[in-house]
Order: sequence, then C-alpha cells, then structure tokens
Amino acid sequence: MVEDFFKRKIPFFNINNSLPVARPGLPFIISLLVLSAICFLFGWRCLTTIFFILFLFNLWFFRDPDRLPPPGDFGLSPADGRIIRIDQNSICPISGENAIKVSIFLNLFNVHVNRSPIAGSIISQDYRAGKFFNASFDKASDQNERRIMLLEDEKGRRIVCSQIAGLIARRVVSWVEPGQSLKRGQRFGMILFGSRVDIYLPLSVEIMVGLGQKVLAGWSPIWRYRD
Repeated sequence: MVEDFFKRKIPFFNINNSLPVARPGLPFIISLLVLSAICFLFGWRCLTTIFFILFLFNLWFFRDPDRLPPPGDFGLSPADGRIIRIDQNSICPISGENAIKVSIFLNLFNVHVNRSPIAGSIISQDYRAGKFFNASFDKASDQNERRIMLLEDEKGRRIVCSQIAGLIARRVVSWVEPGQSLKRGQRFGMILFGSRVDIYLPLSVEIMVGLGQKVLAGWSPIWRYRD
C-alpha cells in the first residue's frame, strides 16, 4: 500500500486551490509583472525581458504544490532539498540533550514551503537572530538567523525543526504559533531564497535517508520510531 502511494506523480503547482503560490511571494511576483508591463508599454525591450524573466523565476520559486502525506508511522521531511548531514552525536538546541540531527539544504530551485514532519502540537517557537553564512556550512546551524520549533505528538514524543536562513535568504517566515496543532504534512512556514532546515530527533529513532539523498517536504520519509 505504501509502495503504491509513492508511485503517484507529484504536481509541480497547487492546482486544487485558488492560489498556486505561497503568499509571501505575491509582492515579488506582482511587482515584477507590473514592471514588465510598464517597460513593455514604453518600448523598453531589454528591461521588459529582464523583469519578465525575474517574474517567471519568482513564480517558480514561490510555487506551493499540493502534497498528500503518505500513510505510515514515520516522520516526513519538513523541506524539499538534499540531505547534507546526518549527525548521530548532536545537541538539541532547546533541551540541550543528545540528539540525531538531519540537515536538509534547499537550493534556489527547490520548493521553499516547509511542512510539519509529524502530527502534533507546537510546544514552543523561538526566533534567534544571527549571521548569514552559506546554509551548507555546518556553522550555519548555530550561528545563522533561525526559527526553532518544538513539536510533540500524541504519544509525547518530541522533535525539533530549525528553519535556518542562508547566504541569500534573509527572511524566515512562520505561519503558526505555540499551542497550535499541526497535521502531518501541514504547511507551517518558508524561508526565502535558499536555506537549510535541521531536524533534531531522539537517539532511539531509525534514520531512513542517506547523505546526498533528495527529499520532498511532506512526502519523503526521514525517520521511524523503533518502539
């Protein structure tokens, strides 16, 4: 059943709702479209082309496709991207306890909407100001601007998701608040223009991904519980 689920095609755009892109992208998309139209009316072909290409890029970057999470008692990826680190000896930034850290790097061409890996409640959400190193660097986890969210499922199991701004990304967006309940695969925010998401997991879990593997938010399995 699960194998059949993963054979389904994943849409590039959100075709079932009225808005196919994430709302934070609307100011960029609309502004560039207006500038393209103005330049076209004045006969400025070069500027028209530049602004229209930027419009198409932003339309693609802020796409927000539908994702139906797969069945199963495993945690999903919170972001589209590539697994760049699996640290079995990390420290949770909230509890200070030993944890497994899985890091996902998002390039400019990935979908940047983040989704909840589990169904659970938001215990806390902590914004920490910081620098803007390349998100692929290990030091980005501790030194870059980030928003750290603690989630707890119905069995009391806790995980941490950290949205990390990168060299180009300068804004971490959250659409949720502490005390709110999230469904598995539900959208909770995004990071603009290239970034990183770290997941901190209990030492008892079994990791289901490998270094270099590409993952999709709300779709790809990252870990499962042994109990």
